[in-house]
Amino acid sequence: MFMRATTRSALLGTSLALAVTAVGATSAQADDGGAGDITIDKVVVNGGKPVVVGTTNVVSAKVSVTATDNSGIAKTSYISGDGPGPNYATIWYDDGDITCVKVSATTSTCSGTLTFDPQGSTGFADNAAAGTWNLGALVSANDFDYIHRDAATTFKVQRASKLTVNASPEPVKKGKTITVTGKLSRANWEDNLYHGYTGQSVKLQFRKKGSSTYTTVKTIKTDSTGNLKTTVTAAGDGYFRYSFAGTSTTPAVNAAGDFVDVQ
Repeated sequence: MFMRATTRSALLGTSLALAVTAVGATSAQADDGGAGDITIDKVVVNGGKPVVVGTTNVVSAKVSVTATDNSGIAKTSYISGDGPGPNYATIWYDDGDITCVKVSATTSTCSGTLTFDPQGSTGFADNAAAGTWNLGALVSANDFDYIHRDAATTFKVQRASKLTVNASPEPVKKGKTITVTGKLSRANWEDNLYHGYTGQSVKLQFRKKGSSTYTTVKTIKTDSTGNLKTTVTAAGDGYFRYSFAGTSTTPAVNAAGDFVDVQ
């Protein structure tokens, strides 16, 4: 669950209440550096995809750190997410949250899971946590070499998005006007509801009946409440949809196509 951490150096700040399988200290607890010839070779968060969090469902993001040392890897002591502002989430090897698997005599991959619950004991305090996070780690080798990185890689935490479309009238005569409405909204972590995403460019796209490809008809912007409205001329049977490319804090989303019968 999510919680506002008060132990081990106060993991989470006021902007985000974030919990993981176990709560630990921030990545700031150790200097960025190391000793010996140990290296961090690869870090993956959520399969390389943004962590998208809505208003109800718990979201789990697998994290893995692959490291190499000539003596072999002993453990990854902790893996820490560091978000915008004073926002942190950490899992610990000693708490059983990180498992290390040998790839070879010198290389191991250590993995764990960060858990995001927008309706936990405190949930997200506000929306400032959306954006780019650093993923830090402290890894040690069998010969006591170690390496610490505050930002071994970056990943995004995003507010889930929704997009609707409605084309009318249905059916419509060829050459007549079709009005296409819709709404772009995204999760608000302050009240756990979806609110309109204002001032965003959204593409109106059309797919002919029998085709599998959408083409862009025009681009319009959402209004002050996230609503969309435009008109087109009826030319033939097909599907209309709105398509949003996404931003750094909000993922791309396509509306389900709405079929229009042109007579």
